[in-house]
Amino acid sequence: MNKCIFLLSAVFLFISQVYAQQGTPEPAPSPTVNQESPIKLIFPAQSGWNVVQEGKNVQFEVKATGGSGSRYTFALTQGSVEGIKFDTLGRFTWTPNYDFVDRLNKDRTVQLQFEARNDKDERVSQVVAIKVEHVNRPPQVGELKPFYVQYNTQNTYNIESAAIKDEDNDPTIIVPIVSSMPEGAKLSGQGEFTWKPSITQFNRLRNNPIILEFYVEDQPAKARTKGQFRIEVTQQDLPPSMQLIPSKKRFSYKEDATINLKFQLHDPNGEADIASFSFLSENTAVPANALVKNTPSQYEFIWKPSYDFVKDPKDSVTFNITFFVIDKSNKREERTVSLSIINAVNEAESDLKLYNEYRSSLVRAWDLMEQLKQAEKDLKRKYNRARRGKKGRSLTSATLGAATGISPVVIEVPATTKKITTIGGTLVMTIGTLEATEVIGRSTKDLVERLNYIIEKKNELQTKGDIFARKYALKSSRRKPEFMKDIDDFVAVLNLKGLVALELDSGWQNKNKATNDNIAKTFKDFNPEI
Repeated sequence: MNKCIFLLSAVFLFISQVYAQQGTPEPAPSPTVNQESPIKLIFPAQSGWNVVQEGKNVQFEVKATGGSGSRYTFALTQGSVEGIKFDTLGRFTWTPNYDFVDRLNKDRTVQLQFEARNDKDERVSQVVAIKVEHVNRPPQVGELKPFYVQYNTQNTYNIESAAIKDEDNDPTIIVPIVSSMPEGAKLSGQGEFTWKPSITQFNRLRNNPIILEFYVEDQPAKARTKGQFRIEVTQQDLPPSMQLIPSKKRFSYKEDATINLKFQLHDPNGEADIASFSFLSENTAVPANALVKNTPSQYEFIWKPSYDFVKDPKDSVTFNITFFVIDKSNKREERTVSLSIINAVNEAESDLKLYNEYRSSLVRAWDLMEQLKQAEKDLKRKYNRARRGKKGRSLTSATLGAATGISPVVIEVPATTKKITTIGGTLVMTIGTLEATEVIGRSTKDLVERLNYIIEKKNELQTKGDIFARKYALKSSRRKPEFMKDIDDFVAVLNLKGLVALELDSGWQNKNKATNDNIAKTFKDFNPEI
């Protein structure tokens, strides 16, 4: 008995050691479901990151998360303007020019479409608005003609407005510097300087000319710039002079650009001594009324060459214009400038033509979509009717069997006798159920094939139309060379095979008008230009 107990204990101890060495088996891991989040663009989170002032640099970095890939490549697909730099790593930098925003609008918004693509060819795009705020710049003052004064005379000098330039086109006023003004002199806000020097002032001025300083202030920002002009004693029999603004000898403009040259005339003996001011042009197409007289001493040359000024096949036309001023003593001064007019493309007309091509292609696609929808609806109705035909339709026929004979029958009635002819025989009636296809004359297989083709064509047309409407929604994208090729490819999608089998009416008229709203309902990315 003791031996049996000892043997059982040894066996139990051996089994325990084996399980201790092997360890308790861990449960198999349960399968997990890999749920990947969609790819997403991440822009800076701080407030005002997309607001920049003119002349200031804006920098930020675009990132992306999600998707099944590990590396992302970034691109700016639409809306880019001059100066914007955006590399494939998502780094954006831009310094808007000072003339990017008009002073009356205060700000301008630019829409940019950013795109991120990973190494699994998954991509996402997002439109971001960058707001550019206007920055006021102080006015600029050019070189002014000297002021020649006479003794014992009320001398008047006008600071020519042509010498004052404000790059923001702000109105400007003249602010005198009291400490630099000679005694008895006055300077108005419009730039009129009047002074009647005394004998002492005149003699002192003869030896020491005065440099008179003043401020030019723009409105309403009140930014100031200092200007100056020289005051000297008049000299007799001096010829008149002219000042050209801008002071250059050669000018180059494109067709349909406005040419604006300003001239300030001066005669030491006064404005009344100026007899005439005119010009001679080597090109007879320059009109004489291009020279506009503002005051007796201030003129402007304003001319806008049309798009047909430069005749094909020339790229540009260059010619000289000589401007001259003559005083009453026939003394004169001349100045010759060279004008180059460069052949240009009428962008407004070209953009309108491209937009009409863009819209007309989508109108044709929308029109076909409406016809296919109507055809699909009609085929579904016929198919449902065919399916119900086998169950709900039957044919009943009756035929006359063999007649056994025809014999007269005499019926005796009191006071009268009538003869009635009777027919004896059998009557056979047959009730049979027919297939729906035999009843309505249609094949369900043919209906299904045509219905499937219409649905397939609708889906293809919807996809191609959405891509086309989105890709060329902006003017800048329609100016690219591949636009016309993509139109041809898109129009090719509109061709249907088996027009006879589909039984589409060639003279079908759409009841709805091709308005911008109706087109946008079908192709949501369509961008109408109103």
